[in-house]
Amino acid sequence: MIPAEYNAGLGEFMDLVGQLVTIAAVLVGALTTHMTNHLMERQRTRYAMLTRWDERKLDAYTGYIDHVRRCVYSAVLLYEVRNGMRAIDRAESDLTLELAEAEGSRGRAFERVMLLAENQVIEAAHAVNRAAAAIDWQARGATDGTLEDWRELHRTVFSAINVFHEAARDDLGVNGNFHGDAHSSRDLILPRAPRESGA
Repeated sequence: MIPAEYNAGLGEFMDLVGQLVTIAAVLVGALTTHMTNHLMERQRTRYAMLTRWDERKLDAYTGYIDHVRRCVYSAVLLYEVRNGMRAIDRAESDLTLELAEAEGSRGRAFERVMLLAENQVIEAAHAVNRAAAAIDWQARGATDGTLEDWRELHRTVFSAINVFHEAARDDLGVNGNFHGDAHSSRDLILPRAPRESGA
């Protein structure tokens, strides 16, 4: 027969074990909750940082293309005035200065792309810069070329812009397909050849 004192001691021991198990369960639950909250907060912070950088990238990419287009349009105006295709009430020197300012803005916008973009986007931006610079040079008369050469320079720059768009979309994780070749010739307004005299 088991003495009553032993049963009482065993009962107290079992109560103590039960309390320790309860305390351990509460501690494990609290620790699990803390770790889960910590991991969720880290994930939320990481997502917020990625979103912030994506917003800055988007601003840099769109700003860069805006400056490229401004350069192209300034170059077109200078080219057409220099070649007698358009008559406006502005001096050629003013148009040349405007193009130089646009080139400076394009260069600064390119630097933002260099700071934020991945390699594929940077390479695409270099190709855009080369194509846009060729337009600038012919507009100023620094390089020679026919009207058809001029038109081809425009096809090249807009094709390069579309490649840049594709690279930027990939970098930003934009879903959907975009095929630059299908868009390169759309909305590309090129000057017509000057009419022959008497035509």
